[in-house]
Amino acid sequence: MERTDILGTLVASGTGTTPEALAELAVEFDIPLADLLVIAGHPVPAELLPPKRDAALMKRFAHHVSHCDHVRLASLEGFVRSLPHLEAPGPYVQPVSAFFMPAEGGLGSVFNGLIRNRGFSIKELPYLALSLSTLRGMVRDWPPSPHRRHQLCAVAGPLGWWLPDLFAVVGEPYSADFRPPVLCRHAGGVFRAAVSLTEAQLAECVQQMERLGAREDRAAWQPVSQGFVEECPDFP
Repeated sequence: MERTDILGTLVASGTGTTPEALAELAVEFDIPLADLLVIAGHPVPAELLPPKRDAALMKRFAHHVSHCDHVRLASLEGFVRSLPHLEAPGPYVQPVSAFFMPAEGGLGSVFNGLIRNRGFSIKELPYLALSLSTLRGMVRDWPPSPHRRHQLCAVAGPLGWWLPDLFAVVGEPYSADFRPPVLCRHAGGVFRAAVSLTEAQLAECVQQMERLGAREDRAAWQPVSQGFVEECPDFP
C-alpha cells in the first residue's frame, strides 16, 4: 500500500492501529510520532509534546524562521539539534478562547493537534497568506471548500509535511503543480527540530538567528512563492 493510502486510512480508521505500529510508521515515513497519533485519533503522551512556552516568544521565533533562506534554515536546524535535551516544567498547553475553540473531532481537531505538536496556537503561526478568521475555521471544523487546497499548501510548510502526504490526510486530490504560497517544509523542519526546546533555548535560537541575519532587505518581505521558491530542492 502506498504511503498516501496508509495516511488516508489512518484518518478513517486509525484508532485500530496500535501506538507501537504507528511508531514504526513514524520512522519509515519520517513523520513525527506525535503527528501520526493525532491523525489516527490517539492521545499524544506528554513526553512527545513541546514544553511549556511563552506565546510571544514562540511567535517571535516563528517570525524569525519565516525570514530565513534555505542556507540559514539548514544552519539553524543544525544549531537547534545541537542543543541538549533539558527537563522542562511541564508540557505545552494551547491557549483557548471563545473565538477559536478547537473541534473535538474531524479534520479541525487534526489540524489543531498538528500545530499543537509544534508549540503553536493559530495566533503564534508565522505569516501563511491565510487570514485569522480562516485559521479559526480550520481549527473549528475545516469543512470541504474550494479553497482547501490553497489552505493545505499554506500550512504544510510550517508543519514540515510533504504536500502529497498532507493532501492524503485531508482527502484532497494532489497535483505536482501545487506550490506553497509562503513557506516550504524546510521552515517546518526547524519547528520540528525545536519541539523539545525550553523557553530559554528558544530565546537562544532567536539570538542565533539575529546573528545569522535574515534575508537581505528588499524593501518588502518576499514569501517563497515570489522569487524565493527556486532555492527549495522540492520544486525544481
